[in-house]
This record gives sequence, structure tokens and C-alpha cells, in this order.
Amino acid sequence: MSMNDAPSSVRLHIGFFGCRNAGKSSLVNALTSQQMSVVSDVPGTTTDPVSKSMEILPAGPVVIIDTPGFDDEGGLGALRVRRTRQILKRTDLAVLVVDGTKGLSTADEELIRLFQEQETDCILAWNKSDLIALSSDPGSALIPGSAAASIRSVRVSALTGENMDLLREMIAQAAGKRSRMSERPLVGDLISPLDLVILVIPIDESAPKGRLILPQQQVLRDLLDHGAQALCVREKELFSVISGLKTKPALVITDSQAFGHVAKTVPEEIPMTSFSILMARYKGALQMQLKGLSAIQSIQDGDRILIAEGCTHHRQCGDIGTVKLPAWIRSYTGKEPVFETSSGLTFPEDLDRYKVIIHCGSCMLNEKEVASRNRHAASMGIPITNYGMVIALVHGILDRALRIIPEAKLQ
Repeated sequence: MSMNDAPSSVRLHIGFFGCRNAGKSSLVNALTSQQMSVVSDVPGTTTDPVSKSMEILPAGPVVIIDTPGFDDEGGLGALRVRRTRQILKRTDLAVLVVDGTKGLSTADEELIRLFQEQETDCILAWNKSDLIALSSDPGSALIPGSAAASIRSVRVSALTGENMDLLREMIAQAAGKRSRMSERPLVGDLISPLDLVILVIPIDESAPKGRLILPQQQVLRDLLDHGAQALCVREKELFSVISGLKTKPALVITDSQAFGHVAKTVPEEIPMTSFSILMARYKGALQMQLKGLSAIQSIQDGDRILIAEGCTHHRQCGDIGTVKLPAWIRSYTGKEPVFETSSGLTFPEDLDRYKVIIHCGSCMLNEKEVASRNRHAASMGIPITNYGMVIALVHGILDRALRIIPEAKLQ
């Protein structure tokens, strides 16, 4: 990704779903005007999800995801269907591609049910219109007497390009409906123009060489967009910097793992929070994850805790998820729980064995994926909370870390 690219986590994720040989990959190639997916007449050509970030006018920056056939069979087929279900959890807009010469299948009906269950917006693309008799209104025909009757539909042909412009317009409308998160400030509504905000950015073994991580980039950009002054500093120089300032900072934002040091260094009257807590707010997960904090205080020996991260990275000797967080929790509770981890787009289906889930700030996950994970945890009655909240709790500074956020309410 170049410096000018929109992060995947804030792009509209468009998934193309359907049965084998319905023409999903051909439709993706026609829509994007690229050979993004391999196509052939052999059913099941797409064996793994194919994703690509791109611009589709007038929708703007999107991630296109081409999925394997949902009616795949056998052992490998079952794995591919499972992978397709995982893709759905981060899909903002589902395009259900149906072979117009065959009609809706049982698998298509099941997909529609899953779209509704996941609260996923859907467009039905009635493909291969060049091979079937078209209605008098081919651009918006509905399929009567089925689960698809209430879904916006369009008859298209990947071969001739028929109604491709209409499909793009329908995607653009969905993108407009989904714009609420892109308009939600990360931190800009908590400060005023010309305020001085200090960003504390640790430079340790786990810090990426030569670049800032995504939450730091996004917070910095949001501060600039709202006319604030941003000052970036390592925790080692924080005391000297604050001591030498003529203007008191309006806010200090730190990487959560430096909370202990920063809380001792920053005067009590200066508001302070973390990137992780701000990301939970930005992703719409703040209140639910605050509620989940109470589970930490009732941890017992042998309780299982899931440490979940939305990205994958090389674990360092002082890794926050596998080393620091477990050590802080053991020290805070005086107990010996069992810690398990998950990372990337893999999130356990069976959560029954966990007392609580502690999730990262989810900067690499889109809002749909975050909501899906939170909803899944809630459906199984498993509390879920956040790195920054837990670290603030165990360091005795939770109230202080939340003070700047008006809607933050502890249960």
C-alpha cells in the first residue's frame, strides 16, 4: 500500500458470492475492467478468496473479494465454504451472483439467510442475461416468490457488459449509506483547533522500522484535519518535552503498553488516553468493550482468556499480546489464568471455553468485522474488552484514560 492509499480497514468491502459456475469471477473482471480472477468453464475454478483494493467510480476506494462457490463439495469444498463464511463477516456489501439460466438454488437461499443474519446489505446480480429472455425492465427486475423477492436485483451479463454501469451505481448507493464511520472523527471532536496534542510513540523491538503503525498514522491525520498541533515523542523524552513546553498540552495520546510510564510522567490535570481506546470508539465498540472489563476483576486460576489481534506480525520477546498483557493480568489479579491467542482474520467460532476476550484496537479490521466479532461474543455470553482498557485498569488509571471521552460510561 502506498502512502496515498486508503487503508483496507476504511474501504467498502464488496464480496461476490454464489454457486460454482454462476459467473462470479467473470462478473468481477467485467466490473473492475481487470483480470482480477482466473475464469474457466470448469466449476470450482476459484478455490480461495481473491481480494484486491481498488477504486471503482463512483463508489470510490473499495476492496473487491471474489469467493469460492458456496455449493462446493467434498472435504476441500467444505473448507472453502467455511472460508467464504469468514469472508462474509467483513463484507459491507454482498453481491449474490445467480446463474440466470438455472435460477435460485438452495445454496443461494442459504446465502441470503446468512446476509440477513450478518446484517449485510445485498444486491442480487442475475447473471448471463444474454442467455435468458429479459423482462420489460431488465435493469431492476425482482425475482418473485422467493427469499430474493425483497432484494434489489439487476440482470447483468459478464460476457456482453449489459447493465454493468447500473451495478456500479447500485454499489455506489451502498457506499453512500455506509459512510457514517468514514465521517466519524477519531479524536478531532475531543479537541479544538490549535490545541497541542502529544503523541507518545514507543520505539522498541516490536516497533516497525521506518514507519508508524496505522493507529498512529490515522490519529495524526485526524488531528491535522481538525487544525490541531501534533507533537510526536518517545516515552523516554516525554518528561523533558513536557517540562520545556510553554503551552500546556490539551491531550496526551499514548501507545497502551506505555500507559504506566506516561501516567507517572504527565501531570494529572492533563487529559490522557491511548490509541487503542480511541480505536475502540472509532469502530463503534467502546461501550460493549468497557462493559466486558468487569470480567477481568473476577478471573480465577485456570480461567481461559483469549488474546485476539486483528493483524499478524512476528512475535518479539516482549510482545504485548503474549508476554506483557498476561504478566500484567497475573500481577493485577494474583491468579494464574490460561492464555490463548488468535491473530489476523482468524477468530474462533467456539468461544464457550473463554472467561473473557481481550481484543486489540482492531485498526486492521473494518467496522463490519469488529461488529461481527462483538456480536458473536455477545451471542455466546462471553465478555469482550480491549487492550488499552485492560492495561489502563491494571495500572490503576482507567478513570483517567476515559475522562476525555464524554460517552465512556463504566458499568
